[in-house]
Amino acid sequence: MSTTRRLRKSVLCMAMGLCIASIAAPSAFAQAATGAVAGRADAGVQIMVTNTATGQVRTVTVGRDGSYRLTQLPVGDYRLQANRDGQPVGAPVAVNVSLGGTTTVNLGAEGNLTNLDAVQVVGSRVINRVDVQSTETSTNINREEIARMPVDQTLTSVALLAPGVVSGNSSFGGMSFGGSSVAENSVFINGLNVTDFYRRQSFSAAPFAFFQEFQVKTGGYSVEFGRSTGGVINAVTRSGSNEFKSGVEVTFEPSAWRASADDHQFDGIDGDGKPASATYRANHDRNSFMKANVWASGPIVKDKLFIFAMYEQREEEPRFTNQAGTTWSDSSSNNGFWGTKLDWYLNDDHSLELLAFSDEGDTGTDAYGYDYATSTVGAFTGSSTSESGGKNGSLTYTGHFGQNFTAKAMYGLNRSSSLVYSAADTQCAQVLIDSSYNAVYNAMGKPAVSCHPSSSSSMVRHYDERKVGRLDFEWALGDHLLRFGMDREEMVTDRTTRYPGSAGMRYTVFGATPGAVLDNGATVPAGVNAIVMGRRRVDGGEFETTANAFYLEDIWNITPNFVLNVGVRADSFDNKTAAGKSFIKMDNLVSPRLGFSWDVKGDGSSKLFGNLGRYYLPVTNIINYNFAGGLIDERTFYALDGWRAATNPVTGSSYMGPILGNQIGAIDDSYNLAVDDLRQSVDRDLDAVYQDEAILGFQQMINQAWSWGVNATYRRMPNAMDDIRVNALCGVRHGTLWPIANPGEKLTLWGTTEMGCAQDGWVTIDTSKEGYMMGGSNKIIGYSKPRRTYKALEFQIDRAWDDKWAFNASYLWSKSEGNHEGPVNSDTNYGDTGMVQHWDHPANNERYGDLFNDHRHQVKLRGAYKLNEMWSFGATYTGMSGGPITAFGVAWPDDSIGAGSFVTEGSGGGSGWLCVQNCNMSWDQRVFKYSPRGDFGRMPWIHNVGANVTWALPVPGIDLKVRLSIFNLLNEQEVVNVRARYEKGPGVTRSLFGTGTRWQSPRYAQLVVSYNF
Repeated sequence: MSTTRRLRKSVLCMAMGLCIASIAAPSAFAQAATGAVAGRADAGVQIMVTNTATGQVRTVTVGRDGSYRLTQLPVGDYRLQANRDGQPVGAPVAVNVSLGGTTTVNLGAEGNLTNLDAVQVVGSRVINRVDVQSTETSTNINREEIARMPVDQTLTSVALLAPGVVSGNSSFGGMSFGGSSVAENSVFINGLNVTDFYRRQSFSAAPFAFFQEFQVKTGGYSVEFGRSTGGVINAVTRSGSNEFKSGVEVTFEPSAWRASADDHQFDGIDGDGKPASATYRANHDRNSFMKANVWASGPIVKDKLFIFAMYEQREEEPRFTNQAGTTWSDSSSNNGFWGTKLDWYLNDDHSLELLAFSDEGDTGTDAYGYDYATSTVGAFTGSSTSESGGKNGSLTYTGHFGQNFTAKAMYGLNRSSSLVYSAADTQCAQVLIDSSYNAVYNAMGKPAVSCHPSSSSSMVRHYDERKVGRLDFEWALGDHLLRFGMDREEMVTDRTTRYPGSAGMRYTVFGATPGAVLDNGATVPAGVNAIVMGRRRVDGGEFETTANAFYLEDIWNITPNFVLNVGVRADSFDNKTAAGKSFIKMDNLVSPRLGFSWDVKGDGSSKLFGNLGRYYLPVTNIINYNFAGGLIDERTFYALDGWRAATNPVTGSSYMGPILGNQIGAIDDSYNLAVDDLRQSVDRDLDAVYQDEAILGFQQMINQAWSWGVNATYRRMPNAMDDIRVNALCGVRHGTLWPIANPGEKLTLWGTTEMGCAQDGWVTIDTSKEGYMMGGSNKIIGYSKPRRTYKALEFQIDRAWDDKWAFNASYLWSKSEGNHEGPVNSDTNYGDTGMVQHWDHPANNERYGDLFNDHRHQVKLRGAYKLNEMWSFGATYTGMSGGPITAFGVAWPDDSIGAGSFVTEGSGGGSGWLCVQNCNMSWDQRVFKYSPRGDFGRMPWIHNVGANVTWALPVPGIDLKVRLSIFNLLNEQEVVNVRARYEKGPGVTRSLFGTGTRWQSPRYAQLVVSYNF
């Protein structure tokens, strides 16, 4: 045995030793993680495809109509051979099968290709340029393409290459697909749903080097995919083959290769004459990152049992100041990630696939005082630890019964956790300084104001677990391919949170004006120029949600050139209380889908396609947590009686603590939610949120390398689900209720005589006309009908890789408008999915217009060029017009109840009416001016250029590469988010309105060294 072969086996055994123990992790069922081959040939001919990596064989007989189809093929390269009476006809054809796609191969009487003008041949492999079987809009990218371009090693970075996908509000991250919010997408790995079901804003992720191919679905996806009104990321991992392979890859991102972020200082005078300032210190922030992985793959039993295994070690050391530059945080994470995949082919017709991976990790942070002017780190103030991630896995059986029937079964688990804790949690309360108090705080020298090392996080204990079961079937009947199946997800959240400190309160210090009205209705007493708001928030429990779905789909080749895809999906959701009782239950949510694809010329070189469909969005577990477990969320206001010197009980260092003076007004408990009786917490006739979509497109090959396409998309979300303010259920004023409901639709809650109802019982009202009683005027009104629409026109041209160069360019014009973004509120940075202020007051949703994710123009370019066997280059560019700047006031005509908080910028949503006259007088004398959405212009265009260069060792048989990538090459740091609160009181303007809060990340570089053998 050669030295090289022994080395390969040694690395394989090492990787197996590192990863095989993980196989005991729970496993899961899968969704479209395969591809297909289809086409035309002489009737009666046998078409045999052989997987070149594993030797597995599939055979099908061409039907009487001259068509054939082989489905459920693992992604990879195949050898296709036509046989007649057991004898080969023509030469074998090398075929590539991509994720979720169908490669069309038409054969003549002699078994030779007849659609040469409609396919591209790369290294002898047939690759479709136009998938005439597909009726969806999607972008496929494999690991080889990504290695040629400057793409950061995350699933999000891959998805952002697709047209119509943009980054969401950077305050809570995520992606927006086709005008949707960041909480409406789904992510699948080998068919396992790994989407966060608590807020739906994140997902579990395997190490990036573990993936083989990615499919980004931006619209028109089939009925097997559901629970998403945004987009879908569908990824498949690497697998083993009959050839022993192994490799090592090391990634470096040194701190010295990162540009410094710009500092920002904003100062102004508010409308009440008080100074206001905001400081964003980031110039001293530093971060170094390194990871190394070792992988191996090969046969455990040749032609039968294969393994791919990988272990990756990650080390990251972020060091940064807080926003004000007064504290220094020194963080460190040193985590191991593993992933493994086993494929067991019992025979050519039956197989088992096991996937297991872990994204568990923890980060420790030490906090210190900091002198920004001298870059001096001060005394140690405490430490905290955060934990995240979990183990994930799936077990999938695939069986082919005869040539026409396929069955697939999957079971799996997706786990994640989120824990934040500190030694100071039980002893120290958190204290925040609002920007309205900055002038005084700056004059104090910006001392530490709390002994707690964190200024924003609660004490959180959070575990999520999803169990998935899935069955899928395919049955070929002549011109029809019938696909049907079912799945079930059981999603359990175990979460408790409270603020640290013995009182469980978090304190925020505000500048104040005597006579100003606070959120609890009290007025600031004379002589009080600063107040402290203490917020006590306690909640928790274990909550389960189940989701079931059934689907049926007919892919009908009406003619050899026309495919009709007719499908229907039925979903049901059951959200339960901590006691296991259903409190939101929605059944028979029927989603019809209709798509077509017309092979215009009949040779696979062009297609006209379209799609109509409905998509439902499930209710997140944060709703269970907040509404079905009980919530204490109280705010108490105090006069600030100065500051006292104190000693940190953990570190012994000194700090200044606020002195609480007299309490101002009563405790505001209007945000509390009781769990003992949910009849006033959830609309009895609640409807699920859905979106309708229509797509029409055309795609055509120019030649074997070039293709182009155009498509138009229209999406409409005509309903919403959120907590809604109801203070007049029976036509008289009563205490405020905050039920989960469909605003603008009929609402049924339990009414009582204490509330002013004629008798105790169920009361139904039309919330488009009633449910809210204005203060002062006592007018009873309702809420505007929710509406969100997205219109887009996309142009794309593509030049496929031919071992020399590749290029892709897209331009997207789009318009996203309505009166609500969806289940999150990016305007005010409020990310509690399904509970985000859109319906806290009728003024919050009165305006229809440009929404936060409306970026009218998007340009995306990517390309790669191979100079010779040693040097190659890649580049990407994204240009995106800025989002709208919308002003939010705090009041509106004829109402004394605030439409937005008079104290904080983020609470209460806000109004489109700005007070311009008599603003300090009573509510009925104020004069307002209406301000449409986007009335204050737009944020600037965002430009992002990436570039890379790859050097390969020019020695045959040695695969050694070094790739240097630079992201945000031009170091653009344009603003991506601004302050939207225009007023702090009626007619009292905030001078910081429209100033930035988030900016583009600075330039950084990444070096990747890989050696495969």
